[in-house]
Amino acid sequence: MASYQKRGNSWQYIVSHIVNGKSKPIRKSGFRTKKEAQVAAAEVEAHLSKGVMPSLKKIPFDEYFKNWITIYKKNKVSLVTLEHYKYSLKAVKDYFQSRAIQDIKRQHYQIFLNELGKGKAKETVAKINGHIKACVKDAIEEQVIQIDFTRKTELSWTVQEKKSTEKHLNYEESERLLQSIWRKLDEGLGYSLLLLAITSGMRYEELIGLTRTDFDFINNTITINKTWGYKKNSPTGFGPTKNEQSIRTIKMDQKTMSHFIKLFKVTPTNIKQLVFYSPSSKYKVISNTNANKLLKKLLNELKIFGITLHGLRHTHGSVLLYKKASIQYVSERLGHGDIETTLKVYTHVLKELRIEDEQLSMNTFEQMIV
Repeated sequence: MASYQKRGNSWQYIVSHIVNGKSKPIRKSGFRTKKEAQVAAAEVEAHLSKGVMPSLKKIPFDEYFKNWITIYKKNKVSLVTLEHYKYSLKAVKDYFQSRAIQDIKRQHYQIFLNELGKGKAKETVAKINGHIKACVKDAIEEQVIQIDFTRKTELSWTVQEKKSTEKHLNYEESERLLQSIWRKLDEGLGYSLLLLAITSGMRYEELIGLTRTDFDFINNTITINKTWGYKKNSPTGFGPTKNEQSIRTIKMDQKTMSHFIKLFKVTPTNIKQLVFYSPSSKYKVISNTNANKLLKKLLNELKIFGITLHGLRHTHGSVLLYKKASIQYVSERLGHGDIETTLKVYTHVLKELRIEDEQLSMNTFEQMIV
């Protein structure tokens, strides 16, 4: 049962609460009207009826988000990924400032997304939104808030991204590129990196983090369990993978593995046993810039629309899906954090395959009655 008192220009509620047989009433003041106090008290009573002690202390959203990153992300993601979380934190801090997480409603958050999207691409807004949604979900579990204010909100953006079809090669283009790479493997280590990029689907930082001991030539597998720093905000030398799911062992084709057996025999080793070691490079590995220049040169020769080195990763996943590999397998092979990421990245391929699946379903039942 709640009671209400007017204190100066504001109202206070007092909700009766018994703990271990002793009365420990819950008080809160500062409400502009009695109605506001009644609504707040009703929420407290609803929680108490469920055996849940409500959180009465107001916590600034940016403060909660910062602590959440420190507790749940800081030591579990790569430094590069951590910088993305910090970018999201800055967006929260700039807009919400000192507003408490308990005071944010769905309409407030939608206005935030609308403002955030000005001058940004969909991918950037989606990433920030994803970080915030994960934080809010944990805030609900921790009973800091009761309602998911990110639910049923819509992303807003003004900068158009490249079409998904421009980020990867189709099957025929990837086949031509792969054949061209094989013809040039004797011309430099960079071509070996491109070969492994398209046949493994690894991220660039995973490729340059490979050591000779990661190759199992008996089972034709490569173990991916680390990365190599190649930017200012990257760790020096070896670093962690993007996420826990990125630690994986993938099966490779015999031809690619045979090339690396020969490569290891004819190239000198180095103190770190790095596969793509480059002593003259700033970070001691083949640079992302040089790898992309080499890829661009090849694509120009083949008269294929240009993609980046990261586009070879998308090409790898697209080709596997096109050849009817399961979405679960592709997700695990690429080291995605969850299957939703894979579904989002490869929507274009899945739509193409859906047309084939529809034809398959029609043909199947027609043939059953012939």
